[in-house]
Amino acid sequence: MTLLSAQEPLDIDELAVPRQLLIAGGWRDAAGGRTVDVINPSDGTVITAIADADVEDGLAAVDAAAAAFPDWAATPPRRRAEILSRCFDLMIERREQLAHLISLENGKALPDARGEVAYAAEFFRWYAEEAVRIIGDVSISPSGANRILVQHQPIGVCVLITPWNFPAAMATRKLAPALAAGCTAVLKPATLTPLTSLAIAQLMVDAGVPAGVVNVVTTSKTGDVMSPILADPRVRKLSFTGSTGVGRHLLRQAADNVLKCSMELGGNAPFLVFDDADLDKAIDGVMIAKMRNGGQACTAANRIYVQRGIQAEFASRLAGRMSALTVGPGTDPSTEVGPLVDEASVLKVDALVRDALDQGARLLTGGQLPEGNGYYYPPTVVTNVPMHARMVSEEIFGPVASVIGFDTEDEVIAAANDSEYGLAAYVFTEDLRRGLRVSERIESGMVALNRGLVSDPAAPFGGVKQSGLGREGAHQGLLDFTETKYIALDW
Repeated sequence: MTLLSAQEPLDIDELAVPRQLLIAGGWRDAAGGRTVDVINPSDGTVITAIADADVEDGLAAVDAAAAAFPDWAATPPRRRAEILSRCFDLMIERREQLAHLISLENGKALPDARGEVAYAAEFFRWYAEEAVRIIGDVSISPSGANRILVQHQPIGVCVLITPWNFPAAMATRKLAPALAAGCTAVLKPATLTPLTSLAIAQLMVDAGVPAGVVNVVTTSKTGDVMSPILADPRVRKLSFTGSTGVGRHLLRQAADNVLKCSMELGGNAPFLVFDDADLDKAIDGVMIAKMRNGGQACTAANRIYVQRGIQAEFASRLAGRMSALTVGPGTDPSTEVGPLVDEASVLKVDALVRDALDQGARLLTGGQLPEGNGYYYPPTVVTNVPMHARMVSEEIFGPVASVIGFDTEDEVIAAANDSEYGLAAYVFTEDLRRGLRVSERIESGMVALNRGLVSDPAAPFGGVKQSGLGREGAHQGLLDFTETKYIALDW
């Protein structure tokens, strides 16, 4: 591992990012004038301060979204599509600004940040195309007595809560289908990384999104502010990406108003490598699946199961790749792995490594906390990880690869499914029949076969079991922001 020194921070003023709340088409301070600091994880310094909303601000955002809904729902789909297409164009024009902003507040290495911006922009383009394809159907009832007419209508005011690890992509993955369907939105980005969402909101205003259609509320008091918002009868949809624990809490709150919910929650992705796999492909794949955003992704390979005949070679080659990575500030062009998002994340990752080593796992590279400022953890590989180690059952969310040996297909499928989570999984084998057979048996919403990347705006993203409800992306992601209406008629 090579560790770079901190670079001169970017000038936040040059990035022209709003730092207030967006409500009813205007930027305003929080009602009480409060602010909250945004921290640069590369060195622990304060980047800037943003508005810290209270309940009054949150309900004002709901007022604005509710007032804007009738006109936006009645806007022709082609017009909504044109505005979303303009959002895509502006996001591509401003991609370098947005990538540097992500690196600054999230710590993500610039190549990763640029990839995120490109991925995030695609949701605007995809849903610009889908906005004109909200197609119902007409059929004859089996008795022949009447016709069945089905329409998909916008659900109404939507509350969108996004996480810190992909501040651009998680915002556009929710905002784009909501607006394409004819809904209005109140977006609550993570307080750790709010600046990217604020910049995207400004971009959407510049693209012609009408006042009140998109509102952004930043707050350090998430529970206090969001509870009355979710209790407001004008809110009809909640879309949340975050931890399973918080998701369960929000589902309980949403139940009081019977809100339609989309929940993209935690993951514990198994990565299966059979002894007939192309080892070069598998190593390349695990580097993508494990190290995207430094391991801070819900789809990250968390449990790497390798058939024993190739386990030693696989682990050795993986350790060589991981140890060669350059660690440093996300904004440094030479950085390949940036810091974790905060100190608590570093301490958690280190505790998981220490636990595995205490129980007999073998450290191949990394595993030592570096000195100096910033929230860094070195790329780490541990092998022979026992099944009862905490990192097998808990989401690591850091640059740590845990390698576990297995013997048979049935054994590894049982191990892969032995989790309350079921978001993503990865399978590497040159036997197509085996690959498809294993993919069908794994309890997961998404499986990447001989690929290290599973996300695609045109594909339905989501999990099973405790990993969530509903799907984002694809046409399913659009329909999640609609209500299905059946009209019985006869002619």
